[in-house]
Amino acid sequence: MSPIPETVLPTSSQLDKARSSLVKTLPREGLGEQTALDHIRNDICPALNNSSKSPNYYGFVTGGTTPAAAFADNLVTEFDQNAQVHLPNETITTDVEDRALSLLCELLDLEPADWKHKIFTTGATASNILGLACGRQYIIEEAARRNDSNCILFKASVAQSGLMQAMRYAEVDDIRILTTVPHSSLAKAASILGLGRDAVKLFGRKDKSHKFDMTLLEYELSKHKIASIVAISCGDVNTGFYATTGAEMSKIRKLCNQYGAWLHVDGAFGLMARILNSDPSSSTSILDGVANIELADSITGDGHKLLNVPYDCGFFFSRHPGIGLEVFQNQGAAYLCTSPVDDNAIISPLNIGLENSRRFRALPVYANLLIYGEEGYRKMLWEQMELAQRIAEFISNHEGYEVLPKGNHPDNVFIVVLFKAKDETLNDVLVTRINETSKIYVSGTVWDGEKACRFAVSNWQADAEKDIKIIGDVLERVHADFLVNSLRGS
Repeated sequence: MSPIPETVLPTSSQLDKARSSLVKTLPREGLGEQTALDHIRNDICPALNNSSKSPNYYGFVTGGTTPAAAFADNLVTEFDQNAQVHLPNETITTDVEDRALSLLCELLDLEPADWKHKIFTTGATASNILGLACGRQYIIEEAARRNDSNCILFKASVAQSGLMQAMRYAEVDDIRILTTVPHSSLAKAASILGLGRDAVKLFGRKDKSHKFDMTLLEYELSKHKIASIVAISCGDVNTGFYATTGAEMSKIRKLCNQYGAWLHVDGAFGLMARILNSDPSSSTSILDGVANIELADSITGDGHKLLNVPYDCGFFFSRHPGIGLEVFQNQGAAYLCTSPVDDNAIISPLNIGLENSRRFRALPVYANLLIYGEEGYRKMLWEQMELAQRIAEFISNHEGYEVLPKGNHPDNVFIVVLFKAKDETLNDVLVTRINETSKIYVSGTVWDGEKACRFAVSNWQADAEKDIKIIGDVLERVHADFLVNSLRGS
């Protein structure tokens, strides 16, 4: 295992050297393998950040790749498998993917048999596209079933007839995505799928608790000739707060059944808390935030955040394999016809996902699940949570900083800590000052119209006892330097 790097960012001189070394035009004749590799190793690599290698990189919820996952990913490149077609007599690739996804369901306290449409994706953005695409198909078909016309259901298929034709046949005037504090990828998915960013409607309560206003939600779902997808943020990436409680999730499920809506859960940030279900000492608010998530029609997650595998890995689960096949069936290529012959057969991933060409992402996930198991991942998450809560406690007790939202207790923190400097002058440059130390890295964000900083603890190497000292020293130094400079300025 490589030693933990002392800094998280390259120096300005390393960046300048790397940029100036970049080849400006395509060589007429190749440079040769040794020259090219030396250039990459000696010029390019030193200018890359240590977002995955360092546990002190707390930006973008990057996570970090475990040694086992890195080893498995190297094998993925070495063997370069066809990971989109189920070829049981030629390779075990799709069997590994299917088994890895089933084990992942078990880790997340989901019954594998309930989620027959399951697949690895490039990340949570692609997974959200899958969720909205399936939801779009379902709600139009459901509207066609429920209206009084003699609509032919086949014509009300978005996958077959297109969105406008299908809506016309189903007598649907509009499609809405009802949510609170959604990740930006939800609006991107809506844009790609022809629903439009404006289709994303926020129905949060006025108290900024991230919870749904249930009265408004039911009113919206009941509207005539409007089909809806309800999207649950299972952990807001900015604050870590959850959009539902277990009781609210049950009520939303009943409303979706009543009005023919699709219930989608974006669990790319907070879903991992489900592994804490068997631990009675876990925070009640966190456990309640992931309670009854299994009632959803579809669930998405991010492997790099939750499982500490290479960045390019997300996953998607759905209860409706028929909908998935209808939307993503790969047609028109006779050499790729691999339809399942029975309900127990593995469905070729190209028929239930976006890509026809894809990496064997399952192998690093499979490796980590075997190595850590349920208990290993639980211990990993506890260490991350302890560090995040100790960061929140340090900030709460510091004269120069405050935790956001105001009044948020450290015990309610999952693995994200949002905060700001009390002095607005320091707050304007706080992210820059912290990251300039290169000891830790935080993300800049906004809360309630003000600049803010965010710690996102998600690296498998997190060490609460060691890392809180580094973080505390940096925050103390930044605040002290500001006070000294302020006195000099005055």
